[in-house]
Amino acid sequence: MARILIVDDEKQIRRILTVLLRERGHQVEEALSGEEALDRQSEFHPEIVLLDLSLPGIDGLETLTRLLERNPSTDVIMMTAYGTIRSAVEAMRRGAFDYLTKPFDNDELLMIIERALHMRRLNAEVEALRDELETRYGFSDIVGLSPPMQDVFRIMAKVARVDATVLIVGPSGTGKELVARAIHRRSARALGPFVAVNCSAIPPTLFEAEFFGYEKGAFTDARERRRGKFEQAQGGTLFLDEIGDLPLEAQAKLLRALQERQITRLGARHPTPVDVRVIAATNRDLEQAVRQGAFRQDLYWRINVVTISLPPLRERREDLPLLIDHFLDRFNRELGLAVRSIAPEARQLLLQYDWPGNVRELENTLCRAMILCEGGVLKASDLPPRIRGVASDEQASQPAESNEMTLAEAVRAATERVEKMMIQSRLAQYGGNRSAAAESLGISRKTLFNKMRQYHLDVEEDGTDSSVK
Repeated sequence: MARILIVDDEKQIRRILTVLLRERGHQVEEALSGEEALDRQSEFHPEIVLLDLSLPGIDGLETLTRLLERNPSTDVIMMTAYGTIRSAVEAMRRGAFDYLTKPFDNDELLMIIERALHMRRLNAEVEALRDELETRYGFSDIVGLSPPMQDVFRIMAKVARVDATVLIVGPSGTGKELVARAIHRRSARALGPFVAVNCSAIPPTLFEAEFFGYEKGAFTDARERRRGKFEQAQGGTLFLDEIGDLPLEAQAKLLRALQERQITRLGARHPTPVDVRVIAATNRDLEQAVRQGAFRQDLYWRINVVTISLPPLRERREDLPLLIDHFLDRFNRELGLAVRSIAPEARQLLLQYDWPGNVRELENTLCRAMILCEGGVLKASDLPPRIRGVASDEQASQPAESNEMTLAEAVRAATERVEKMMIQSRLAQYGGNRSAAAESLGISRKTLFNKMRQYHLDVEEDGTDSSVK
């Protein structure tokens, strides 16, 4: 049940209400003044307060204000005499849950308390549902049901509430900037700016000008004062993407700015304080870079307060159906398209592909396919050749690993790559019917089965063809 604090200077009223509420299973404490009520609040933490308007010392309205300042979630029910209805209305304006006019009926009081408790239960359920949705489905455009992504969402939810530096690591295309933006939106700095910087795109000679800004006349082309990235992010979040690509000299200058929380514009005489939260991201192994002397150890520990590791898409394949449907809905909405569904063979190709470019590749592939799609159903023919398992001339003639292979090894690798893509394509074309796929390829079903096992293509344990009954 509930913790209820009764605040009234009349002992008889306090005792009657205490007995009534304790009989209903509530925990009850009493206070005879506003000052005592505030003291009790700190120790008892009441969920509901029955508060008389007329009290010795600070009155009921002032007590109400102070109670809600300390804990806005407290439900305060005002008790007022008939002649102070106007004050009761003022109490409602200040945040009271409801009011009762003395003398009141016990059933009326119990009904109001039950309504307050019902509202508290509903609010708790809404908050629990919101937390569950965030944990299961992610933040904004970050979608995932897989255990690795649920771990990511849990860390994000925790780190968003504190002003700590965050390091996001993961392969390209996994959504590191989306994670950074989601953390910013849920943080106390959400109303401040979010400034993203691609560290790999800034030449070493322009680092100070870009990050710290410059005064008018600081150099030949400085015709006016310009704020750097730190000042642009004042009161908000500075996202340092690909921080592992910063040269050592720039790392030293960045470290100093982070430690001292101030920067000095080029040409300025005095430093400028900055209040920013830093979120960094990289697809490099920074620990290895530290061991090799390519990344400063002190900067690494400065940015690595909390680490969020984003898995590649191949390690969270159970998220693919959800991601595909998410992008289908999003691009229909944003681009004004009308692609109602994805044909089974096209969906199967999307689910089988390895997605080396991760979520970004999936996103771009679906966007392109939906734009080119004719009609309301996205077909396999709308997908790029690499997804359908058809090797382009460039893919067949220039395998990525060919620089380190002998001619025989390159030929064998290319043959295996084409075989795998053709088998995937024919299986998708014939809806998984292995007999039909083998016949179209000009091989026996046993040969097809052996090839599928060789290339790890969804072979059942007993070696039977599940598509043929």
